[in-house]
Amino acid sequence: MKGFLAKIFSKYICYKNKDWIKNPIKYQDLIFKELIKKGLKTRFGIDNDFKNIKSYDDFVRKVKVSDYEDIKKYIEKILAGEKNILWPGKPLYFAKTSGTTSGIKYIPITNDSINTHINSARDSILNYINKSGNTKIAYGKHIFIQGSPILKNENGILLGRLSGIAAHYVPKYMLKNRMPSWETNCIEDWEKKVDEIVKETIDKNMTIIAGIPSWVQMYFEKIINKSKQNIGNQFPNFSLFVYGGVNFEPYQSIFKKLIGRNIDTVEVYPASEGFIAYQDQLNDKSLLLLVNNGIFYEFIEASKFHNKNPKRYSLNQVEKGINYVIIISTNAGLWAYNIGDTIKFTSLNPYRIKVTGRISHFISAFGEHVIGSEIEKALSVGLKKHKTEVFVREFTVAPKIDSKRGFSYHKWFIEFDKIPTGLKSLEEGIDFSLQDQNIYYKDLIKGKILRRLVIKAVEKNSFSKYMKKEGKLGGQNKVPKLSNDYKIASFLEKYVINKD
Repeated sequence: MKGFLAKIFSKYICYKNKDWIKNPIKYQDLIFKELIKKGLKTRFGIDNDFKNIKSYDDFVRKVKVSDYEDIKKYIEKILAGEKNILWPGKPLYFAKTSGTTSGIKYIPITNDSINTHINSARDSILNYINKSGNTKIAYGKHIFIQGSPILKNENGILLGRLSGIAAHYVPKYMLKNRMPSWETNCIEDWEKKVDEIVKETIDKNMTIIAGIPSWVQMYFEKIINKSKQNIGNQFPNFSLFVYGGVNFEPYQSIFKKLIGRNIDTVEVYPASEGFIAYQDQLNDKSLLLLVNNGIFYEFIEASKFHNKNPKRYSLNQVEKGINYVIIISTNAGLWAYNIGDTIKFTSLNPYRIKVTGRISHFISAFGEHVIGSEIEKALSVGLKKHKTEVFVREFTVAPKIDSKRGFSYHKWFIEFDKIPTGLKSLEEGIDFSLQDQNIYYKDLIKGKILRRLVIKAVEKNSFSKYMKKEGKLGGQNKVPKLSNDYKIASFLEKYVINKD
């Protein structure tokens, strides 16, 4: 019965979504007008002359692109109990996230925006059911590895992690299937939490598992250690892995090893600031941009982002293949807000994207401006070309300035499942791909400004130790895949196995 109802409901939702998928610009225009109307009498709207915004061009002239530092003064007013600051009334929640310059960030979630988060997560699963016909997942247990649902009250506004807030909105029809228990979900200590999740789920009929790959990997390894068999045998009906926030490709080989067979995957793109996209095709890893989700989108070319007054593009002005910084205005009261992510459009009909990295996560210590998607693709190509199967657990890349040898280079820190032979061959494969993708990096290699990248294998759990030191172990926290400084690398140096 559950499977039949899931099939009917999934068809209905997909049919309902067809109109905005076919008419994206129409819906973006409607959202823009509604947002301006709602923001008119807010403090932000008054400060930015919303009453004289009649068009997108007016909006660009009057509302500057902002980041958290720019809106912090407004957030502080809301935290102090003031109303009608960024959005009418007060937010229902503040999603707590970690910032680089601002420390903890408080991102508003309003009565208008909360359902967009919940419904989009639901629709991503229903879309999968409709496209795949896999209704069996409805009969088993579902685990979403997430943050604690315990929330703190601050002047009538509840504070917590987005995933913890979302835990309060699990539909009644899913509660019997949902795992772990509420008590286990409330455990703050990540390692203890995973141990309890293992105890609760090891003998259950798991069909859907969701979470950030690196942390789900930890869960899988603990299950295997306890059950003495792979995940596919332990959970024979496990058939869907849902993930977001990172590229899954570098983890594919290790997941296949841990599971013992192929399973379906669905990528989602939720952020504290809004649910932006999800994978809507089984054989296309691109993500469908959600254009009817309380978000008005703008885009700035990443290569020009740090220029003075870079051009802003609305959705009908974008092109395929260009690396854009994504800018959003939302029904949570964010206005021309830079969430820090970069994307490329893979399709303009409908609008589909792939996440390419973070505008703050790049390497350009020598003028190469290497971005996350290039690093991830290079690793994937290198692994495929390697003569033996190699399993990567986690990795990061940093620039190494080497004055002693005369040539600087990119230093890769990789945590392998088992250190492979022929690391030099792997280095060559990765480096060749990176040169092929990035002309600036290639020129620096040819000009002997840089030498070929170097791989350093680190001990198991080295990255977990780093995240624990930073207070970011588990939950929705992700290891940066590259950085323009040597901070993470300095920590990992003491765990390097293949010393010079």
